[in-house]
Amino acid sequence: MNFRLRDATSADLATITAIYRESVLTGTASYEIVPPTESEMAQRMDAILEKGYPYLAACGDGGELLGYAYASAFRTRPAYRWMVEDSIYLASAAQGRGIGKSLLAALVERCTTLGFRQMVAVIGGAQPASIALHRRAGFSETGLLVGAGYKHGRWLDTMLMQKALGDGNSSQPDTSSYPGTLFGE
Repeated sequence: MNFRLRDATSADLATITAIYRESVLTGTASYEIVPPTESEMAQRMDAILEKGYPYLAACGDGGELLGYAYASAFRTRPAYRWMVEDSIYLASAAQGRGIGKSLLAALVERCTTLGFRQMVAVIGGAQPASIALHRRAGFSETGLLVGAGYKHGRWLDTMLMQKALGDGNSSQPDTSSYPGTLFGE
């Protein structure tokens, strides 16, 4: 399957909402129970983009959206501003075709260029495919939250994985870079 990556736009919201809806209803990547509306997804996208975080789309040869990924704040306290959390969602027909790998690699590159120093993956349901994807991208397992969520009639574990970006924590961050200015200090 051929695909290309580009920045996601509001024109993608209907498909992004549909992909996420399927994930909420049938999967464990998200611990939401009720799928958000397209309006809610638009508000979420706007909040991410307004902060300058990357939001990417993977499109097939015909322009159809196959998946999307974005980085966002891991936590909103100022000391966390150097760390981002990745999120990747694929249409079911697009899974297992290298699209997630490409989206994650592009997110890592974009976030490194922006000056972030750490990326964390919070993998709902401790999904083996997502763990393997992140491991291949250089993430390390940093913790397992046992029974962190209850969905689809069962308790779900959450895997935490982390990857250093750029110098990671081996040098002082550039406080004049993008992450350094996130909280106006």
